Amino acid sequence: MSARSRKSPAEVFAALGDETRLLLVARLSGSGPMSIARLTAGASVTRQAVTKHLHVLAKAGLVRGMRQGREQLWELDPRQLQEARRNLELISRHWDSALDRLRAAVEGQD
Repeated sequence: MSARSRKSPAEVFAALGDETRLLLVARLSGSGPMSIARLTAGASVTRQAVTKHLHVLAKAGLVRGMRQGREQLWELDPRQLQEARRNLELISRHWDSALDRLRAAVEGQD
């Protein structure tokens, strides 16, 4: 991934921090490219709202839109999710290390 296409973790996590956007990512991850009509089917969110959410996700590098005939299809771009996962794993390792040090300090006091 080029430095240009890499987004800051804060931007990615902020985009994923909205329930509607998280649901859109989940739908796209399980179904492949989808149109706005398919993404809004059965949802309580308008097409206009979904479009705005998709643009936020696109800006964060999580999805990309493509034209297919008259339709705009949206698909998940997993690279940013993989980077977010690496960030979470790093944070988890740091917490595990800090908890191990705390445990050793507490057990050393007995």
